Amino acid sequence: MQLTSKINQIVDQLEKIQPFNVQNPLDATRKYLETMSLQLSGKKEPVAIIEELNISKENHQIPIRIYRPKGKTDQKSSAIVYIHGGWFIAGSFETHDAVVRKLANSTGSVVIFLDYRLAPEHPFPAGLNDSIDAVRWVIENAEALDIDETQIGIIGDSAGAALSTAVSTQIGEYLKFQVLIYPAADNQLNTETWKTYENGPVLNKQGGIEAWNWYLPKEELDHPLAIPVRIKDFKETPPTLMIFAEHDPLLDDGRQLAENMNNAGVSLKTIFYKDMVHGFMHMGEILEEVQLVIDEMAVFAHHNFKIVKEQQV
Repeated sequence: MQLTSKINQIVDQLEKIQPFNVQNPLDATRKYLETMSLQLSGKKEPVAIIEELNISKENHQIPIRIYRPKGKTDQKSSAIVYIHGGWFIAGSFETHDAVVRKLANSTGSVVIFLDYRLAPEHPFPAGLNDSIDAVRWVIENAEALDIDETQIGIIGDSAGAALSTAVSTQIGEYLKFQVLIYPAADNQLNTETWKTYENGPVLNKQGGIEAWNWYLPKEELDHPLAIPVRIKDFKETPPTLMIFAEHDPLLDDGRQLAENMNNAGVSLKTIFYKDMVHGFMHMGEILEEVQLVIDEMAVFAHHNFKIVKEQQV
């Protein structure tokens, strides 16, 4: 494993992170992601407006944060629903704030970030149900949100990419595209890239085992909507862009998911980022590749939204 000087700099910084007042391993994982994002994400871009509200469900609320990009016009905006990563057990508004701001400004779309319920307090399918419910809510409330219901896409990173994949198989007919950033696609953790990167950087196998155990109840261990590589039916899946990182234990799992989608006839594009590690989208303070990925996602979004506009003419 040959890491660049910038990645080595990041790894050194990650090893020095000592989350404050840790209560238990779960608390440590959550605070570690928060600290990493705070230290490495870089300067946050200004956006036009940020709104926070809750989607009311029968027994709980789904918090969402709405980012409206700079330069918004009176015309109804396209929209992107963002589902965050964190091994299904961590992640929040703040861990992904810098990335989502960039995404809103680069795409010119309203980005709706949902704070789904986390395991182990809320194991599968709670987070998936929240994700599906939030996307449905966005579609149903498009008029009030001042967005175009015919121009909605979805993006997820890591665990969020797994959730996005599942969402798209259920209600993908309402989505014009999806982007999957280094997806957490399997719970077996037995690929060659898991063997190579068992101890990192960024992720480690023991942490992955614990996370999947927290996320998946025993009766759901084979559920395809929890484990994307087991999905057989992709007929509702919209055009998909998949982002891979070279030094990522999840790489082989993501490639398997891509192969499955391709074999199922999904319109698929993949981009491989040499030298990058899992979670590199949180490292914009040091890595110029973060903006490159944002730009790639913006091009992909614009292309698929453009197709919709042409069909409406």
